[in-house]
Amino acid sequence: MPTGESNSEWLMDSHHDEYLIGLRIKDRLFREQSPFQLVEVFETEGFGRLLTLDGIIMLTERDEFVYHDMLTHLPLCAHPNPRNILIIGGGDGGTLREVLKHPSVQRADLVEIDEMVIRVSREFLPALSVGFDDARTRIFCEDGSRFVREHPNSYDVVLVDSTDPVGPAVGLFEEPFFRSVSECLRPDGVLTLQSESPFFDGDIVRSVVQRLRGIFPHVRLYLAPVVTYPGGHWSFSFAGKAFGPLDGPYADHFSKRGLETRFYTPGIHLASLQLPRFVKDILK
Repeated sequence: MPTGESNSEWLMDSHHDEYLIGLRIKDRLFREQSPFQLVEVFETEGFGRLLTLDGIIMLTERDEFVYHDMLTHLPLCAHPNPRNILIIGGGDGGTLREVLKHPSVQRADLVEIDEMVIRVSREFLPALSVGFDDARTRIFCEDGSRFVREHPNSYDVVLVDSTDPVGPAVGLFEEPFFRSVSECLRPDGVLTLQSESPFFDGDIVRSVVQRLRGIFPHVRLYLAPVVTYPGGHWSFSFAGKAFGPLDGPYADHFSKRGLETRFYTPGIHLASLQLPRFVKDILK
């Protein structure tokens, strides 16, 4: 899996020892080892602030909106009335920020295993962490898999905003976790998770979709361009208990909810589900 390293001028994040992403760094603002990972924040020359975990790029201020828009708004606009939302991971706050734009949301529970990520994001990424103090938000610093098992039939939408499937995130890509999420969701519930790069992680993309199809009746893969992620293309997996991402009036939901987004639109909703041939071949 990816490893990263940095020096005084550039941060280099390599993927599978065959692909290298480099960002020019002005300054390191924070560096500390948590019980789970090395947490760092940098000021970059062209991408604003940068959050890395164990040297791996998690987000930059310049392009984070694409990832967070697509992880959040496609499933929430597909759902007719998303009230209770669970976010697994997402300690930077970006997914929570987008969830809270939906006026139907009554409660947003964020379960982040690493308290340091939340604390650092509050201090260094205020544009992402605005939702932490919203009255609808509840924050739990504990294991997401255990939390899901302990809350059956509780949520309309579950969003898994995890790191790559290494370390504490491995279980979030496996069948037992997906079955627990299905039980955690209400009868018309939806799960969406980030499912890695179709260019470099085809085996992971395929295994996620296959595992979901063994549990949920409505499963679709969709894509979005995230500049600072390996390959520039990133995949997300939608799994619904009662409907798919195109079965309801998602465009009406977007309009009536008055959503202000930077990347997601109803047109993007439809287009992101049209998969290139090489991705369809991966899923075979």
